[in-house]
Amino acid sequence: MLSAAAASCSRNNPFLKEWNTPYGIPPFDEIQLSDYIPAVTAGIEQQKQELDAILANPDAPTFENTVAAYEYSGEILTKVSLVLFNLQETEGNEEMDKVVEEATALMTAHEDEMSMNKAFFERVKAVYDADQSSLTREQQMVLKNLYESFTRSGVALDEASQERLKEINQKIAAAQQKFGTNLLAENNAFKETFGVPVSAYPAEMTGCEDRDRREAMFKAYSSRGNNGNEYDNKALCLEILKLRAEKARLLGFDNFAAYQLDNKMAHDPATVDAFLDRIIGPAVAKAKEEVADMQVIMDEDIQAGKVAAGSRIEPWDWFYYAEKVRQRKYSLDENLTKPYFRMENVRNGIFFAANKLYGISVEPLKDVPLYNPAVEAFKVIDADGSLLGIFSTDYFPRSSKRGGAWMTNFREQYVDAQGNDVRPIVINVCNMTAPTDSLPALFTIDEVETVFHEFGHALHGLLTKCHYPSVSGTNVARDFVETFSQFNENWAFQPEILAEYAKHYETGEVIPDSLVAKINNARKFNQGFMTSELCAASILDMKWHELDEEDLAKLSEGDQAANVAEFEKKVCREMGLIDEIIPRYRTTYFNHIFNSGYSAGYYSYLWAEVLDKDAFEYFEQQGIYNPEVALKFRQTFLEKGGSEEPMTLYLSFRGAQPDPGALLRARGLTEK
Repeated sequence: MLSAAAASCSRNNPFLKEWNTPYGIPPFDEIQLSDYIPAVTAGIEQQKQELDAILANPDAPTFENTVAAYEYSGEILTKVSLVLFNLQETEGNEEMDKVVEEATALMTAHEDEMSMNKAFFERVKAVYDADQSSLTREQQMVLKNLYESFTRSGVALDEASQERLKEINQKIAAAQQKFGTNLLAENNAFKETFGVPVSAYPAEMTGCEDRDRREAMFKAYSSRGNNGNEYDNKALCLEILKLRAEKARLLGFDNFAAYQLDNKMAHDPATVDAFLDRIIGPAVAKAKEEVADMQVIMDEDIQAGKVAAGSRIEPWDWFYYAEKVRQRKYSLDENLTKPYFRMENVRNGIFFAANKLYGISVEPLKDVPLYNPAVEAFKVIDADGSLLGIFSTDYFPRSSKRGGAWMTNFREQYVDAQGNDVRPIVINVCNMTAPTDSLPALFTIDEVETVFHEFGHALHGLLTKCHYPSVSGTNVARDFVETFSQFNENWAFQPEILAEYAKHYETGEVIPDSLVAKINNARKFNQGFMTSELCAASILDMKWHELDEEDLAKLSEGDQAANVAEFEKKVCREMGLIDEIIPRYRTTYFNHIFNSGYSAGYYSYLWAEVLDKDAFEYFEQQGIYNPEVALKFRQTFLEKGGSEEPMTLYLSFRGAQPDPGALLRARGLTEK
């Protein structure tokens, strides 16, 4: 029930009325900036009333009258937050940033109030402490997650500590939002200077013969957020880190990494540190070999007078000379492969692979609401004809969109209180090579892998068959969620899949077997570099979040720029990273850990790759298109979401613990 004020604006505010749109897609064309804050306010009020009703229930606490009732609360707030925060990532501007800042403050305060409500916690605890044998396994997981969310949110703290924690959460939320806004401005400045978006940086560096331009681009790219201007992120990073460390201490943890990992698969920082340490050594060893190969070609350029005498491979040379090595070793030139990877064809490829494995089909949707003309929508249908969900793609960069690639939801899958299966609305957002006046969108090999990767996330969201939204789809532990996106990459360059989608954009010719062989032969090329930079970023993330308040206070004193730079150098030196490589993300543009939920969690990509590669080895043993194995994978993982513990699911599928060596073997960092 809404207040009179909320009800009065419901006649005009799209968030406060039913969406009579096809498939319940948000009515983007009706939504105005002025709608968001009233809707957030109304949504907060609605959920408060729903919580009051739960607390007023005179009956003894049960799963249905307490936990399930809470699961189904906050409908308005869910609707508006999914639209607002998703559109800010894709259609952002200064006006929307201000709205997001205000909404974030309101929602953070509300979340704190809910999670620190001791009366509600006592009801949840009563259900948690009671006999759970009558509950389904999914219900037990929902209950466990809710109970732990209370304990991790400070419900047991004294009033003064709770108030401080609320203040910390507000400050973190505001600082993270500012970090993202600053980084978007820096990314746009990079594009203005060099004429290419940051998403095109690797491709541009690969083909750039002008060494001075490569050096300038590298220095601009690697100093984003660290230029001493109004968009500088150093102070924000240190502020966020200090606040997180204080939060962890208040909640009884030694550091923020320990707090973050407590409910993940890895469980503790020592496990993650040991895992990353096992990887970085073989990766750097392989990278040293790659440097030697590149130096041979640079020395030839020196002899030809193309490069100054005495030059050595520098970080800004890597992409350029690595491509020269690839062409020499494997005769693989991306100028020859890109014509076969037209965007529309690659997208057909992800659909074909999903059909071959899981029996699903995809149909284009026309005349449905979309937030941008570049977005395309599809209906995803199961083998029995039932609707699995709505899938959209938003593949190309624009100034309003943050960099990177991701999957998100405009609606989660769940079963509503009336027993209706509500199907998800999922989107893949990327920043791929865009079409030009003379050419369609032709993807690089890396971009093809990214499309398959993000669709792996989408499949996780689309195929889920859960009852409660908090555990459906990709709502799993952070170090588990990337398993299924990375697993889907394995199908990108399978010959049978390529034959279906890799067709020359002009002639329609299927990609030649000889070129397919070159692509697959080169798959392990440059893995020393790629693994090193990824692992280095993961270690940097962990080391920042393993610092305590005292350590961070010292780094905040004096010259912050020098302190941040020296800390990075120290971490890289201790891990043995070579000078020719920097972490994939340096601190001041590390959006994953300062604005995207991966703090003390960037290791998840490598951790999940162990699961992914170990699972794929099982497919290889049984037949990569074995329908029984594919069905088992779907039913065990993709349908289950977070309704069971990750390792329990993995053991159920694989019958054994995952083998870390699978990652090293797949990347060519160790012998089979």
